[in-house]
Amino acid sequence: MEKLDILNDLRDDSKYYGDLGKKFLSNSDIEPLLNNPRDFKKDSPDNLNFAKGRYFHQLILEPEKAKEFKFVSCSSRNTKLYKEFLVDNDLTFALLDKEGDDIRSWVDVMMGNFEMYDNIKNPENKFEVPAIGTIHGKEWKGKADIVHPDCIIDLKTTGDITQFKWSARKYNYDSQCYLYQQLFNKPLIFYVVDKNSKMLGIYEPTPEFVSYGEEKVLRAIEIYDKFFGENKTDNIDTFYYKEFL
Repeated sequence: MEKLDILNDLRDDSKYYGDLGKKFLSNSDIEPLLNNPRDFKKDSPDNLNFAKGRYFHQLILEPEKAKEFKFVSCSSRNTKLYKEFLVDNDLTFALLDKEGDDIRSWVDVMMGNFEMYDNIKNPENKFEVPAIGTIHGKEWKGKADIVHPDCIIDLKTTGDITQFKWSARKYNYDSQCYLYQQLFNKPLIFYVVDKNSKMLGIYEPTPEFVSYGEEKVLRAIEIYDKFFGENKTDNIDTFYYKEFL
């Protein structure tokens, strides 16, 4: 396939996360490669964090999809009503009404900030933009939340914004930053909302942050080549941890 055809197909989430997308490495592969290679390319079941993040992004970036999001009018996932709702709607997981209210409040706070609003709503922006490219000899993909004329804007939520500086490394936002800046040739900026305090933050990565992300990418590639590459040298079943304590 031509690159343009691949990019057009990758706009579709079912293809981005499906067989076509799996031909590429992505930032979501960094965590399993570095921490448990046996989980590399394994599908993860839908869960609370995935669903909340998906709805949050849709409200801001794809409001037409957000209108179709289904919620359950019950107090708990342990209820009969919740289980019947999953069956009736052919779902494996669903958000509760009260969770939808919470997420909409996060969006209201972010969109109520003049600087964030103006940059998110810039008429020249493009949303949910896929990119592919060769980085350190491997084919990678990424999908930017917002491609602004001057930068990439990535939307994040956090449970404690005062700790975001450290959790950003824990959750591999550093490697994401490095990869996306390579793929899109623009600086990446994080727009963050605290799910509890509703505090907002704008985080501009330093060269040190990006460099640390590149180190993770290089380590992940080394593990990929060892267990999954065309000339792999080890069987993944032999993987084990070996560290000094």
